[in-house]
Formats: sequence, structure tokens, C-alpha cells
Amino acid sequence: MIVWLNGTFGAGKTTTAGELVKLLPRSRIFDSEQVGYMLRHVLPEPPGDFQHLPPWRPLVCATIVQVLRHVGGILVTPQTVLVQEYANEIFDGLADEGVKVHHFVLHADQSELVRRIEEDRSEHKSAREWRLDHLDAYQAALPWLRKSATVVDTTGKSPHQAAAEIDRLVSLNAPRSSP
Repeated sequence: MIVWLNGTFGAGKTTTAGELVKLLPRSRIFDSEQVGYMLRHVLPEPPGDFQHLPPWRPLVCATIVQVLRHVGGILVTPQTVLVQEYANEIFDGLADEGVKVHHFVLHADQSELVRRIEEDRSEHKSAREWRLDHLDAYQAALPWLRKSATVVDTTGKSPHQAAAEIDRLVSLNAPRSSP
């Protein structure tokens, strides 16, 4: 099983994922960005994002399937995917392999996102600017995201509170022992 944490940069995906694996038995974080980083070494990155590389999406699916076959349990994947076709390609590919996906969007209002990004001193200023520049793409993707995922509002919530809410929702919809 996959618990996919989507949402824009600054919504709390990575931190919430860390909290969530403490709550979900037999879970671990799967960082699909690593697949993109690997591709950067062999393919020229298109403008904008490695997600635009056609091999990225099927490689994410194949890697997830192989990891689950090897270790079982639950993979928590904190990854922003704002292009609906890309999300469909990944989630349909996983469904074709029998992998259940719980898709969540961690959401915060615009002012909260801006505050979080601007206050994040763990990243270089150019990275903060890149994250801020992608807020409009997130707003544009919200209509389809709201239809395809469960939205968890993180405004005013700690990552632990958001993780506890996701844990509760996953528990309502799936037995803990399913792969």
C-alpha cells in the first residue's frame, strides 16, 4: 500500500511523512524524487522539473512495486505532483500492479504557505524562491486535486496532528496487514 502525500511546497509533506511512519506499522518513507535525481545523470532535465521526463513516472511505479515486493508494508511517499496526467499515470500504473494508493493533499491557505516557505532557513534563498514561484501552479491544480484526493488542511496543525488524521483515515479504509 502507498500513502501518497501531495500538496505544494511548504504544506508539510516531508515532516508529516516522518511523523506518519511512526504511527503506521511496517511503514517507511519512499522518496520518489530520488528517481528523478537518478535520471538527471543520464537525461537532460527539461525546463521546470524532472517530472516532465517521460521515464520518471513509470520508473516511480516500477521502483515502488519492487520495493513493496521486497519489504512489504506501507510506503509513505511525500511528493508534489501537480500535473493531473502525471498523477493518473503513476496511480493507474500502481493499480495495474495491484498496489492500493491512498492519495492525500496536505493543504494550507496561501498566507500560511508563504509564511512557512519564507521562514524556512534550512534551504537556500533560491530554493525558497523556487517554492514560492510554484504556488500558482498548486492553486491551478487544486480543482482536480480536491476530486482525486482526500484534502487534509494543515493550517494551524502540527505535522504530528496532520499525521494522526491521515493515520485515522487510512485505518478506516484499509486493513493494516495489506501490502
